Amino acid sequence: MSDEKLTTADYPLAEKRPELIRGPRGAPLDAVTLDAVLAGDVTLQDLRITPDALRLQAEVARDANRGTLGANFDRASELVDVPQDFIMQVYELLRPGRSKSKQPLLDAAGTLRETYGATRMAEFVEEAAHVYERRGLFTHRF
Repeated sequence: MSDEKLTTADYPLAEKRPELIRGPRGAPLDAVTLDAVLAGDVTLQDLRITPDALRLQAEVARDANRGTLGANFDRASELVDVPQDFIMQVYELLRPGRSKSKQPLLDAAGTLRETYGATRMAEFVEEAAHVYERRGLFTHRF
């Protein structure tokens, strides 16, 4: 990532700052061409978003005075390498009435932090657990 601070003038990054965007295997954005795909040089892995790209988007969002969106991009950057099935388990736990207590959410937060290094996301899930408890949202519905 660049040390230079990004601003809304850099948005959209793919058009205005493509040199900053790299795929998961390190290929620059301009390497993703139809010819490269046809030659087999570009795979689905190359099309996945990276944590760095999400953090760059967070910078732009904060410059646009959209701090909440920036925080969402930062949390999303931590989830790129978390298995989708685990993300869906956490999502299900976050739906009000799906858990009988806050413990499953706290356990999921612990896994996010300890296994995947997703500290911001873990804090978000822990906060949700405490809010759900305070608001009585652990009434199991299903």
